[in-house]
Amino acid sequence: MSESVVRHPAVTAGQRWVVKIGSALLTNDGRGLDVVRIRQWVDQMATLRASGVELILVSSGAVAAGMHRLGWSQRPESMELLQAAAAVGQTKLVQTYEDLFQQHQLHTAQILLTHEDLSDRRRYLNARSTLRALLPLPVIPIVNENDTVVTDEIRFGDNDTLGALVANLVEADALILLTDQDGLYTADPRTNPDARLLSQASASDPALRQMATGGGALGRGGMVTKVRAASLASRSGAVTVIAGGRNENVLMRLREGEALGTQLTPDLEPLAARKQWLAGQLQTRGELVLDAGAVRALTEQGKSLLAVGVTDAKGMFRRGECVSLVTEQGVAIGRGLVNYDRDDAIRLCRKPSASFESVLGFVNEPEMVHRDNLVLL
Repeated sequence: MSESVVRHPAVTAGQRWVVKIGSALLTNDGRGLDVVRIRQWVDQMATLRASGVELILVSSGAVAAGMHRLGWSQRPESMELLQAAAAVGQTKLVQTYEDLFQQHQLHTAQILLTHEDLSDRRRYLNARSTLRALLPLPVIPIVNENDTVVTDEIRFGDNDTLGALVANLVEADALILLTDQDGLYTADPRTNPDARLLSQASASDPALRQMATGGGALGRGGMVTKVRAASLASRSGAVTVIAGGRNENVLMRLREGEALGTQLTPDLEPLAARKQWLAGQLQTRGELVLDAGAVRALTEQGKSLLAVGVTDAKGMFRRGECVSLVTEQGVAIGRGLVNYDRDDAIRLCRKPSASFESVLGFVNEPEMVHRDNLVLL
């Protein structure tokens, strides 16, 4: 790798990191928890913590650890068995971290999240407050998806995405994604001998998705999810580094500025906290279809969405829920918190704000979605 790669200050000097470690690393490719290697990461995180870096660990591995304890060689397909494996594996995973961090006089705090915890604004703020309260303490928060209760409809989908949303949640300086690959390659290095490691790029570069490859047998991720995570993390200004977790002393070498892995940097100013939350919503409750004039008003003029520019309302949503904003061609351009229930929104389509009271008998807000509660994609 070129020695000219310059590490971003968020990596070499940032005071708040989110570190995500994938299943294949933690479980030694499925052969039970790799305690020797986990100890090495814990030792590095403890050193970073002692130097003043606030750390949150997003740890995969519960399902894989449970599979090993149950003697299963293949990841089950049914939701019930996946949840059972997660329940069995989660206790082993967290106890392993607790034992290892205790050797450095650090406690651990288990935080299990579902998408609904972050899609509801009040629960989002509660999670944010809890994590921020833990950070100054001699504690390493360990975050995982609550696999024992989630369904496909409310799943984050992978812990890379969860790591990015946690980075948004606590306004982290850097998101470090440790994986079983050395970083993001221009092609799949397992099948293409001409593939080369990408040292750095903009997190919003559309070419990155074309380079990314699919996930392995144990995880739900892969480079596609890591590229997407970097884009999500960039919305709060976080720099993402994708690096090989098996590299010796990888976290300390990154901190010292060594050019390991792939660095993906934000190229926009961080969104305000409320819009970070909106941008991170993975599921929406419905859609508002916008005419060309409304699309221009939002994308070019920064205005609120008025009902007169809405041609249709789809799905089942209630006032205050997150909806997708789409063009008449079906292209999503944004999302926002809607001011009217779905049935009322349908009645208001194409209507000027002055007519709301005569149509509904009441007025919540003159806008369908206020610009403060709206984010463009």
